[in-house]
Amino acid sequence: MNQSPPRMTRRIVFVAAPEVEILDLVGPLQVFARASEMYCRENPGSAPIYSVEVVTTSAHRSFVANCGVRITAHKTFRELRGQIDTLLVAGGNSIERDEINPEVLRWLRKIAGRIRRVGSVCTGAMLLARAGLLDGRRATTHWNWCEVLIRRAPRAHVDPDPIFIRDENVYTSAGVTAGMDLALALVEEDYGSRLALQVARNLVLYLRRPGGQSQFSAALSLQVTDRQPLRELEAWVLDNLNKPLTVPVLAERVAMSPRNFARVFTKEMKTTPAKFVERLRIEAARRRLEESQNSMEAIAGECGFGNVNSMRNVFQRALKIPPGQYRRHFRHAKRPVRKRDKNSN
Repeated sequence: MNQSPPRMTRRIVFVAAPEVEILDLVGPLQVFARASEMYCRENPGSAPIYSVEVVTTSAHRSFVANCGVRITAHKTFRELRGQIDTLLVAGGNSIERDEINPEVLRWLRKIAGRIRRVGSVCTGAMLLARAGLLDGRRATTHWNWCEVLIRRAPRAHVDPDPIFIRDENVYTSAGVTAGMDLALALVEEDYGSRLALQVARNLVLYLRRPGGQSQFSAALSLQVTDRQPLRELEAWVLDNLNKPLTVPVLAERVAMSPRNFARVFTKEMKTTPAKFVERLRIEAARRRLEESQNSMEAIAGECGFGNVNSMRNVFQRALKIPPGQYRRHFRHAKRPVRKRDKNSN
């Protein structure tokens, strides 16, 4: 990998309470473990780049996750000693119910100042909030728990939209699998994008979702409606992004009048048909920018933007980054951008 061996093994500690959301714990844990495994495989003789431990807030090392699986932690929080590089709190039922021993909060406040990075996965942010570690900081959590986090951390600036947020050395992430996105970002921060991308491919993950990406994809939002015609509309729209997708066209597809369709769609989806189509086009364009070698012109046409200037304007407004810069930052490191794309910012 053409990297010099690290000077030290970074110690990653996951804090888990009884009834932990198991994916909050094992998902990001596996990212760090696999990164260390892959690094050592390509750099024989080097020390592991990460050591990973699970520490429980309970009195005993053995506890049960919210899915019923019994987990044996390496230590309880009272037994933890030594230097820690990164500490991440996993979410779960007992944290959500605010059933954590106050001694855990005192312990967390005491050690946080000695740790390079402190963070949370999903509702683990509630524990950071109770310990006062989110005061004055931007933070996020699972979208369904943001209102609760606002009440529990009134001095924090809670943003329900991003996948994860970094505020200096404090990191918070959205629900469940977003913890893996955060872990990949931390691996990239420590050892570069190439290793992070290799880990993502090895674990068959989405290449990398930027922290600012919304928790709410357009495709997921359609799944919440009970109206079958609206749910079926998404697949058709994705197959026809390059066509004019006006309200009359969409309404005809689901056999509704344009006026009734616009009213029903907006009520069900909490957004207009035009904004929904734009979100689908943005998501499709982002995937193509990350994963394909198509030119900017081709992507703009395929996704229904019409031209590169129009796509650039939409990206700038929605993602705060032009498509050319997005491609350079997020696409596969081994796929160089074609020369004609370099100036398509």
